[in-house]
Amino acid sequence: MVDFQSLQAKFVTDQNGRRIAVIIPVEKFEGLLENLTDLASIVERREEPTISFEEVMERLKRDGNFSN
Repeated sequence: MVDFQSLQAKFVTDQNGRRIAVIIPVEKFEGLLENLTDLASIVERREEPTISFEEVMERLKRDGNFSN
């Protein structure tokens, strides 16, 4: 969960004092975008079947992507 205070957010207000926009450091923004991208991937893939850790390791070894 994102701690609002850690975002170092600054608000832009209209002439009535209502918050209409937020300014945050670029690094914080990029981190939020990365989190959103990860969450979107999870949602898109939630119906895919799962495989065991052992199967993952077997496939990695078979394809030459892992060695002991």
